Amino acid sequence: MLSGLMNLLMACFLPRSDRHVHTSSETGGRQDGLLWYKDSGQHFNGEFSMAVVQANNLLEDQSQLESGCLSLHESGPYGTFVGVYDGHGGPETSRYINDHLFQHLKRFTSEQQGMSVDVIRKAYQATEEGFLSLVTKQWPMKPQIAAVGSCCLVGVICNGTLYVANLGDSRAVLGRAVKATGEVLAIQLSAEHNVCIESVRREMQSLHPDDSQIVVLKHNVWRVKGLIQISRSIGDVYLKKMEFNREPLYPKFRLREPFRKPILSADPSISVHELQPHDQFVIFASDGLWEHLSNQEAVNIVQNHPRSGSAKRLLKTALQEAAKKREMRYSDLKKIDRGVRRHFHDDITVIVVFLDSNLMSRASSAKGPNLSVRGGGVNFPPNILAPCATPTEPGGT
Repeated sequence: MLSGLMNLLMACFLPRSDRHVHTSSETGGRQDGLLWYKDSGQHFNGEFSMAVVQANNLLEDQSQLESGCLSLHESGPYGTFVGVYDGHGGPETSRYINDHLFQHLKRFTSEQQGMSVDVIRKAYQATEEGFLSLVTKQWPMKPQIAAVGSCCLVGVICNGTLYVANLGDSRAVLGRAVKATGEVLAIQLSAEHNVCIESVRREMQSLHPDDSQIVVLKHNVWRVKGLIQISRSIGDVYLKKMEFNREPLYPKFRLREPFRKPILSADPSISVHELQPHDQFVIFASDGLWEHLSNQEAVNIVQNHPRSGSAKRLLKTALQEAAKKREMRYSDLKKIDRGVRRHFHDDITVIVVFLDSNLMSRASSAKGPNLSVRGGGVNFPPNILAPCATPTEPGGT
């Protein structure tokens, strides 16, 4: 009894980063310094692997895998939902998406009695509107929340169909076996919205023909209004509604000229793929991974190693590349603490979803156990937003 009490007291006084280094019973994930990983698990359509590494003071990447019922009704449909939310300016938007997007999707699936592009689009729209109303409420006390936003990559596997929806520059890549040669080809499934891509710059210029400064080259990087690289996101309401682009928002976010229509969009690009037996797996990852690995390199790493630990293996390879670029060893990079670590790499999230064609041939009404895993292994209470200056949250270290 006494030793139990001592352990409890010790836990209360340990720094947060030391409190969360063991197995999380909730999700079966494990912590290794700033790296959280779940080497393998079962989802409705096969196996999966997840890993997250923190670089920022507060983890701005959030992610989830939900498997089982995709509707509010027990009748289904059943399937797998994957979300990767790469936040910027703070963790609030990505956390909000993690708490609300899947719930909206279930609601619209119930209403429309099935999964569709329209259901996914409506779930994004409801999440954007919900975050906007939160910003409106918090603006008087916490105006900087207007400059917080998130990329939003979603995959839904249902009835043998894979839907991929995206805002921003996270990426989904399919590994497809070529029967004749035995090799596995990388096929990018998501469209990206980063103005470093020429077609995205042209799209912005055609949407805002009267603004010659809509995209600006600043310190050798293309940015929307000289501020942000992505052209679509959830949040970032300071570039969507003029009433939030004023004092007391920090001057660096305030535009000189008023704007009449939103500069950034929350309308996702959505693609639909009928899955084939030779489709092996899909890698969902935030841009921190793709900064260091090409699509084909990532697919080769997954294909040429055991399934277990695939996500962690991808993440570690990216970190080894990041270390090499700075002429340092990976073992030395691992010693650098969060915050400072951001100078070497971004927060990175990787989810590898393996596709089992035998399981996918089941009817979507075939029931499977519901599974819910959050990247980092921590569930934040809904509607609780961390102030930007707090110590790091549990699970983010």
